[in-house]
Amino acid sequence: MPASEAAEYLGVKLATLYAYTSRGLVQSVPGPKGRARLYLKRDLERLRARRDARAGHGPVAASALRFGEPVLDSSITAIAWDRGPIYRGIPAIELAEQDMLFEEVAELLWSGTPPEDEQAHRTSYFWSALDFGMPSEPLRALVHEALPPLTALTLVVPLLASRDPGRFTTRPEAVLPRARSLIRRMIASLSLCRPRAEVDAALEEALGAETLAAAVLAAFGAERSPEAASAVNRALVLGADHELNASTFAARVAASTGADIHACITAALATLSGPRHGGAADRIEALIGEIASPEEAIDVVYERQRRGEAIEGFGHPLYPEGDPRGRALLDLACELDRDAPAIAKCLALVKGMEESGQGEPTIDVGLVALALALGLPRGAASGFFAVSRCVGWVAHVIEQYEAGYLLRPRARYQATEISGA
Repeated sequence: MPASEAAEYLGVKLATLYAYTSRGLVQSVPGPKGRARLYLKRDLERLRARRDARAGHGPVAASALRFGEPVLDSSITAIAWDRGPIYRGIPAIELAEQDMLFEEVAELLWSGTPPEDEQAHRTSYFWSALDFGMPSEPLRALVHEALPPLTALTLVVPLLASRDPGRFTTRPEAVLPRARSLIRRMIASLSLCRPRAEVDAALEEALGAETLAAAVLAAFGAERSPEAASAVNRALVLGADHELNASTFAARVAASTGADIHACITAALATLSGPRHGGAADRIEALIGEIASPEEAIDVVYERQRRGEAIEGFGHPLYPEGDPRGRALLDLACELDRDAPAIAKCLALVKGMEESGQGEPTIDVGLVALALALGLPRGAASGFFAVSRCVGWVAHVIEQYEAGYLLRPRARYQATEISGA
């Protein structure tokens, strides 16, 4: 919207609108052909919802479900618009830059304190799994080689649950050991999408890998160099949690009913599979595959705009100045293989979106870029994003178990006329 319409929409003066923009509450983009700047409607809607929320309990609840007011208390992750997610008081970006092991970040999210140096080796040991937990042959028959890794995960977790009759306890001392072995096995199951003759060897390598980052590379059959393992570890850390996103909220709803940890993870995986959540990475990957050359990227952007088609992965509502995780992962991808044709196309797409005022790249774009730089198969970005986010789901499930109440929002009934009545 132009400034005058935006101010009228919010019911404020122009000076107040400009103040909102300077504080990062509203993002503005250049107008066409040198015209005055335009203000993003999604940011304006969020601000107006917050204003309306002050009018009473009904509007509070309505706005809360759309990036609005907080709906529950949590001590796990805060979101800073300029720094990204902050895990138990420590920015995720800092943890990634310090090369803290993903396993140690998980322990931080679950307990509130990172392991001491002398505990690091023990932490890695705790995350080992002696076997896959079920025979691999029936799974090879179920999972087609071309099946996306995320879909394989949604099959494996319920099957693992069926072989664990003691899974119904909600005590942390029983849940956490199960969570560690479950995540290790989930990572190993990413190899099920490889050619069938390679699956058993890949499963064994992933289960026996020294770290979870190395296990991801082993599962996908990628080179397990120190540089590659460090890059994957950073990506896992950056994706570990993001407050009450849709999949995390689904996990908490399931946990509030007393569902076991496997069921909660299954609910979260189903939610993550949606194209507007974890499936965004697959759509970005497909778009980059459609771009013939970096020079063509801007034409693809403009053509999509002309047809009114949205391009996923740009302009996160919580980060008006850009998603710090997306930029960090793009930088990592460039460090690994900046000259790769796929990376060049990805960077050209990012530039084209910026020039057309469509916003900064999100973590989804960064994950796709990193997967391309590592030479991982299609769907890998959404696959290891899922196992990364599983750590956050477990943290929220435990917190919800301890909260002890059922999550049950209310609907505001809207009468509708029945056609033909």
